[in-house]
Amino acid sequence: MCGIAGIVSPRASVELARSMARRLQHRGPDGEGTWGEPGVALAHRRLAILDLSEGGHQPMAFGSQVLTYNGEIYNHEQLRAGLPGPWHSSGDTEVLVHLLATQGRDCLERLVGMFAFAAWDTRERSLLLVRDRLGIKPLYYRLLPDGIAFASELKALLVLEGQPQIDHSAVRDFLFHGYIPAPKSIYRGIAKLPAGHTLTWKDGRICIQRYWHPSTAIVARSVEDTVQGLDALLRTVVPEHTLSDVPVGVFLSGGIDSALTAYYLDKPRTYTLGFDGGARSETAAARRAAEHLHTEHLQMTAPLADFAEALDRMPALFDEPFGDSAAWSNYLIAQFARREVTVALSGEGGDEIFCGYPRYWSNVGGRSSVINRSLARYLPPLSRFGMSMQRHAAVGLPAYAAALGGMAAPQIDSLLAQSWQEPQYDYLWFYRQHWHEGMSPLVQLRWLDLNTDLPEGLLTKVDRTSMAHSLEVRPPLLDHRLVEYMLGVDPRVLVDQPRRRGKLLVRQLMQPRLPPGHLEQPKSGFGLPVHRWLQQRPQILHEAVARLMQRGVLQRTVGPEFRRAWYLLVLDRWFSAFA
Repeated sequence: MCGIAGIVSPRASVELARSMARRLQHRGPDGEGTWGEPGVALAHRRLAILDLSEGGHQPMAFGSQVLTYNGEIYNHEQLRAGLPGPWHSSGDTEVLVHLLATQGRDCLERLVGMFAFAAWDTRERSLLLVRDRLGIKPLYYRLLPDGIAFASELKALLVLEGQPQIDHSAVRDFLFHGYIPAPKSIYRGIAKLPAGHTLTWKDGRICIQRYWHPSTAIVARSVEDTVQGLDALLRTVVPEHTLSDVPVGVFLSGGIDSALTAYYLDKPRTYTLGFDGGARSETAAARRAAEHLHTEHLQMTAPLADFAEALDRMPALFDEPFGDSAAWSNYLIAQFARREVTVALSGEGGDEIFCGYPRYWSNVGGRSSVINRSLARYLPPLSRFGMSMQRHAAVGLPAYAAALGGMAAPQIDSLLAQSWQEPQYDYLWFYRQHWHEGMSPLVQLRWLDLNTDLPEGLLTKVDRTSMAHSLEVRPPLLDHRLVEYMLGVDPRVLVDQPRRRGKLLVRQLMQPRLPPGHLEQPKSGFGLPVHRWLQQRPQILHEAVARLMQRGVLQRTVGPEFRRAWYLLVLDRWFSAFA
């Protein structure tokens, strides 16, 4: 895993590209490299994982292609066997640059892995930017008056001249989602490349295209055949994700997905995070699973969360407002694991592909009634009862958004100052891109999860909190082969709505393979106890809201009982750090 940066512009220079990349040193502490020619400069920060020799140095050139690349191609050895070479390394970077030189973007469908990369064509004088199918790895770009710049993180693009303006609509989107969805960023003129897309720049023109088009058609299989097919695929996919020339571990919680990941490996190292006092701790369940699976298990017990430190670190980690309080727990477990390993596997994606979230059995939109809709319209939008009715009153796409998102539109409009609002703003624009009326409810919900909150929320959290410690985290359950297989499975066979549980096929597969009772563990996650903390220290929220009002962002205050108070705390800290 690495950090990449570059610029195409008459003002491009190796020195400028290097200064951009140095802001990404945490993503690649093992070395730096640059390449340039008139009007173009590329840079790379290396985290050495495959081929630790200088043969893996980047940027790497072959034919007319110059590549700066972040990621892992798990099938690079098979791809190498079909190429003529010559070869100067044993890693995946050289395979990728050879593929680009000989096959162009057609090679993308052959790649198995996670990646974000930039390739400059010296003959065509064009730039190709690519982000992996599920959005595991990030890629930002900034359109310039005379060119384009790109980087793994937003902070590297702020090296360029001219402080970009804050995008007011992105603040609205943050409050609605808890993150800023692609292609937007917090700044005008700086964008995220969406998951599964390419961007081509040539002669000042850009073309953005989606290259991954998985089918959502349900494949007719018996339950037994589906489970057997899933088992066979996992036996291939999970071990492939351990490809590395450095130590590899597994994050192990008390849940199903991380235990499933550990099961398909041969006595891996596993890491678990707990908190003092045992509140919401999964350490006991993780320890039982580790003993059952014969892993080399290590457990870290963190002190009760230092909220002030967590809030202070968030702006620098994400460069823009990000509202998932569980990011701090991810940060701590990555810090712990990095003492021993450079790569860690995680169970991210299991809830999406196996239908594990409560929303899958809660009959989304089914509670809407005339009474609910009337109460939602007339109750104070920031009252607890009013917020509840807003969620329950929605039907169709708004109901799905209420199940997935952060604040409701009436709450945001009530909070934001008039200068930060936009009449009739379409808060649903991001979800609307992936909404298909013909899909059945559960298929639609799974599709929205995979294309919206997963890449922009969950995977963003994992990438930034792990790469802050130069730790590469790989989610084998998001291997596109496994995702495509599960998209063909009718989610109705994964969900038992009367018993309020999901992941039925995985439960059937793993029941005899895990300790008794492990599959019955309640889902707790690693979110911070924000509400309890604010009840004890309400002044911190009052001060944050006061500063946001003084800046002209908010027009009213809220108390510690407000359900999304953490969003306001994060927003205040971001403004204090960057605005």
